[in-house]
Amino acid sequence: MGEKMKHKTFEEKLAYSKTLLEKLMDPEITLEESVKLYEEGLKTIKEAQKLIEDAKTKITVIEQQNQTLTEDT
Repeated sequence: MGEKMKHKTFEEKLAYSKTLLEKLMDPEITLEESVKLYEEGLKTIKEAQKLIEDAKTKITVIEQQNQTLTEDT
């Protein structure tokens, strides 16, 4: 994953997480590989959550600016 996943969109991170989950459900997967995929999945989900939090913050700022504009008119 590495740097490539850091610059992906929320939707791409979500799709990647689903792919990792599918791989984890494979009964033929080794313990070592499952731990690696689990760790990678947690990292990807954390990055996706940050994107959501950033979007919430932007929306809050926009709403506050809009409210200020409305009050001024």
